[in-house]
Amino acid sequence: MKRALVPAVALVLIVATATPASAYPAPGRVTGDVGVHDPSAVKRPDGSYLVAHTGNDIALKTSTDRIAFRNAGSVFPGGASWTSAYTGGGRNLWAPDLSYRNGQYYLYYSASTFGSNRSAIFLATSPSGNSGTWTHRGLVVETRTSDNFNAIDPDLVVDDQGRWWLSFGSFWSGIKMIALNPSTGLRSDSTIRSVAGRNGGAIEAPNIVKRGNYYYLFVSFDLCCRGAASTYRVMVGRSTSVTGPYVDRNGVALTSGGGTEVLAGQGSVHGTGHQDVLADNDGDVLIYHYYADNGTSLLGINLLAIDSAGWPYVH
Repeated sequence: MKRALVPAVALVLIVATATPASAYPAPGRVTGDVGVHDPSAVKRPDGSYLVAHTGNDIALKTSTDRIAFRNAGSVFPGGASWTSAYTGGGRNLWAPDLSYRNGQYYLYYSASTFGSNRSAIFLATSPSGNSGTWTHRGLVVETRTSDNFNAIDPDLVVDDQGRWWLSFGSFWSGIKMIALNPSTGLRSDSTIRSVAGRNGGAIEAPNIVKRGNYYYLFVSFDLCCRGAASTYRVMVGRSTSVTGPYVDRNGVALTSGGGTEVLAGQGSVHGTGHQDVLADNDGDVLIYHYYADNGTSLLGINLLAIDSAGWPYVH
């Protein structure tokens, strides 16, 4: 993902304890077009980076070095009419999840309006990832106001058995998971699993990765979208099974409000969240957005490692 360049360092294993917010590293250096919200990124076969983020028709950015970024248009420059029933006719589409598999790019993204759970997650694919090359593949999951969960903030994970799973969710009853058909990328059955929640409290933006023996579920706690007053922070739990149960460092289940803090705001860095983990040549990279003092939403990047007890930390 896009990443503020921190010195290139290999993945390190050290003994780490819970880190006070004042000790978190600053976002690494990035330049150019770095105004983003809800970023997701992949490393392309040519070694460059493609970033998708919330914006009209889903915004795109590219970088050759993970430092300098430039705008690269949008996924749907002609608009996405199939989303209008969920957006009230607006073109702002949210929280894309970008991945590269089987020689093509997959993009799961959300259509909704602020505070509503009349929402939907759709899939698009592209052979190149470039603006205007994306094909609408269909509706994956939707929610109505009568539901107790919210179909936004999708994240695709493929488990060790090659099964595809989509986690998603925001507020309401928390983070959910559904199975996907790998041949289509669309939903395969009607089962909905719960993997994290805060009894209706602020939790969203799941991201699941497998490292070593564990699947790690990263989520964002507290509030985004309030500029410098945002309180977003990155939390994590782990499980030996992709479907959970996920627990934090103290053994508290994420379905019972548990979560171990990985990154929080400090100083002039506010509301760090909507994280995505990218495996790169120099180790894992945590990509996220944060807010500056003037309320601008910016790209944040730090290296991410796993300590000797098996818990992630930024450095």
